Amino acid sequence: MMPTLTLALKDLRLLLRDSRSAVILLVMPLLLILILGLSIGSLFEQKPDDRIRVSVVNLDAGLSESHTGFPPKPWSQMVLDDLTNTGNVRVELIPTREEAERLIRKGDRAAVVVFEPQFSDFVQRCSFVGEPFTHDPINPLYRDGILTREIGVTILRNPSQLVAYSVINQVVQVTLMRVVIPWMIGRAFEMIGTPPFMDRMEQYIPALKGAYLIISKQTIGEGIQKGIGGFFSKYDFTGKTWAKLTKSEEPPAIAENRSAYEAPDGSVRLNRGAMRYQVLVPAYTVTFAFFLVLTVGWLFVAERRHGTLIRLRAAPLTRWQILLGKLLPCLAVSLAQGFLLLLCGNLIFGMSFGPAPWLLLPVVVCTSCAAVGLAMLVAGMARTETQVAVYGTLLVLMLAGLSGSMMPRDLMPETMRQISRVTPHAWALEAYGQLLPPPAEPGQPPAPPPDTVDVLRDCGVLAGFGAVFLGLAWWRMRLD
Repeated sequence: MMPTLTLALKDLRLLLRDSRSAVILLVMPLLLILILGLSIGSLFEQKPDDRIRVSVVNLDAGLSESHTGFPPKPWSQMVLDDLTNTGNVRVELIPTREEAERLIRKGDRAAVVVFEPQFSDFVQRCSFVGEPFTHDPINPLYRDGILTREIGVTILRNPSQLVAYSVINQVVQVTLMRVVIPWMIGRAFEMIGTPPFMDRMEQYIPALKGAYLIISKQTIGEGIQKGIGGFFSKYDFTGKTWAKLTKSEEPPAIAENRSAYEAPDGSVRLNRGAMRYQVLVPAYTVTFAFFLVLTVGWLFVAERRHGTLIRLRAAPLTRWQILLGKLLPCLAVSLAQGFLLLLCGNLIFGMSFGPAPWLLLPVVVCTSCAAVGLAMLVAGMARTETQVAVYGTLLVLMLAGLSGSMMPRDLMPETMRQISRVTPHAWALEAYGQLLPPPAEPGQPPAPPPDTVDVLRDCGVLAGFGAVFLGLAWWRMRLD
């Protein structure tokens, strides 16, 4: 046993003397966590939002103060209400046209809808009926829906995001048709039976003049309107909204679908305790545990170059003793790395240790066993530093990408999550996922306690990976 411990202490001194190891195993993961937390870390906290964002600048001056009747509010508000109450749409109100144009230029928005100052006036003049029944009427209809420029709507667009622009344009078109067409129908139907309407009908049906001797013009006009309305009994042509026209219920108001645009303040904050660190810290703790492959590989190559391994063959040591002597210092370094990264995650980034911090101990230990086992396997087979750098780096990055260490596993398709279980990383991440849940949102209950059986099962699988890797390392180890 003493020769094994002597060998282990010698390798431990070599590992601690190598400054590259400290940078790769401790400093690099902390830097990556910091950079990702500051740059794209908020993506880890955003809930999936299937709603289509429609950004709007409302410059509408509204109707004149003398206006009475329909609509009870400016037409821009009628359109915004329809958009807001559409379940899959999120309305964002941008305060100025200049801000909207800046967002378009930067590519932050694919399209922005602008209600020009004359919007309410133009919509109020939309009509199926021409002069002299309607003063200066506007026909906004064309093949694809509403001709936006005729009613004072401008849609700013980013030419590099035409698909997103097309989607937003279609959403706006549908809303405009639901608002404008019922108004035009209701307005036209109200004119049926009125004296100007009956005067025009006399040009086509001269016998009406004789009918007036028996029935008044007003009575005939009201009868015509009621008759047409009764023929289309499933519709109310006097209604000027989509719900009234189609005799359907008004959609429920969805206040959360409308919000004001919030410009980013441009400041850089660490946001200690944010949910992102509950994902980033364990993910990169697992990823860099397996970077031990490079450190151990370089150590083996250096010993081969100096002839140390050849001398070990002449010593009274079995293959298992040599393997154990190499393994113990690597395991010590890996354990120190894992616990230090979790501690730094708590002290620097405010990561919570969860409701059962004691279970982190077996997870770190078993993850280190799997990482050390893989490191011994690769290091024992590699002959040169180039082989260590190429094979080790490709293997570590491939396993990290496949397992979900580089992105939240929740975003991976179910099939991919099942495939990722061929890697030890995936089992470690599942254990950490139970032990380090995200903080509960205000008003929401805290996460349930971790399932100890599941966590210990994950640890058992990790230990199994380590045993298999070590068995292969013993079988394939080359000491020449």
